[in-house]
Amino acid sequence: MNIYRKRLLWKVLLLMFAVVIGLGSLIYTHDLVDRLKEEERKKAEQWAEATRRLVISDDFEFLFSIIEDNTTVPVILIDEEESIISQRNLPAALATDTLGMVRELKKMAKRNDPISIELPNGIVNQLYYRESTLLRQLRVYPYVQFAVILLFIVVAYVAFSSSRMAEQNQVWVGLSRETAHQLGTPTSSLSAWSEIICSRYPGTDIAEELPADVERLSRVAERFSLIGSKPKLLPDNLPELAVTTAAYLRKRIASTINLEVKDETVNCKEVPFNSVLLGWVIENLVKNSADAMKGTGQITIMLTENDHESFIDVEDTGKGIPRKDFKTVFKPGYTTRERGWGLGLSLSKRIVEEYHKGKIFVLRSEPGHGCCMRIVLKKQA
Repeated sequence: MNIYRKRLLWKVLLLMFAVVIGLGSLIYTHDLVDRLKEEERKKAEQWAEATRRLVISDDFEFLFSIIEDNTTVPVILIDEEESIISQRNLPAALATDTLGMVRELKKMAKRNDPISIELPNGIVNQLYYRESTLLRQLRVYPYVQFAVILLFIVVAYVAFSSSRMAEQNQVWVGLSRETAHQLGTPTSSLSAWSEIICSRYPGTDIAEELPADVERLSRVAERFSLIGSKPKLLPDNLPELAVTTAAYLRKRIASTINLEVKDETVNCKEVPFNSVLLGWVIENLVKNSADAMKGTGQITIMLTENDHESFIDVEDTGKGIPRKDFKTVFKPGYTTRERGWGLGLSLSKRIVEEYHKGKIFVLRSEPGHGCCMRIVLKKQA
């Protein structure tokens, strides 16, 4: 669990870093836009002053200098009857488009308050203006930049996760095959000793249980050897697998834990699966349930079905799982035991979803009231 929390912390810090950069850029650009907007209003006011002077004086030099300086801010000048007198820095097509000019004037009126130009004889003209194209682009820029940063973070995260997943897969495969190889020799030796003990002490408990354990050890080695390669899914009897697995586990969990199998299926005797790997998954779920109950309680393996899928539910009366951890429990390294590795459910998820194309998830759980894990398998491969 600690490993997963550290990884989650790094992800959160990376996201926060991107947000801080984006917000900083947004704030700075917003301040810059406000200052440029004020400058553009000053230009519009100067244009209005130039118009007023043109009427009351012959200060053409001032007028021309103002007009030449304004090459970016779109403006429209109207008289008291709201007729358009002149315009500047608008598309050439609008000059002959009366309706288009009226629409542009309404847009300007919504965005900025007009500048009044007081002329002799009480005449007042109005100067409308809007932000320049450059300013509008600058206003949008921080949002684009923020989106690019987030996109970069997402791409980097996906690339990092894919690389880490590929590396984990290589570790899983290498470790599994090496484990299977190392188990091979002692298993063969134990098998020989088992035969000797069974022949010398027939009918005893050790003669009955030792061969089963040796056979189980051989199956464990086979399980590890299958990791990393695509297993064959053959039509098999799903209820029989559940019953056989439960029979083996009953003598290997606390005697105060009642483990039972309930089969409510009719057409689950030809479900495609790999018995070695799927049996491993059921074992993992049952053992986790036994650990959660601290040595006493009820574990039920329930088999149900619909027309297209088979369901294996492993339900217990243990301490349960918080809802926030429903997905986390399948992450490598997640464990509630002091000496746990947190690999059982991760392996189970890989076996069910990658090898069997099924699903495994927490069907329901409540802290203090037990947990139910569900495996979903397709009836047809």
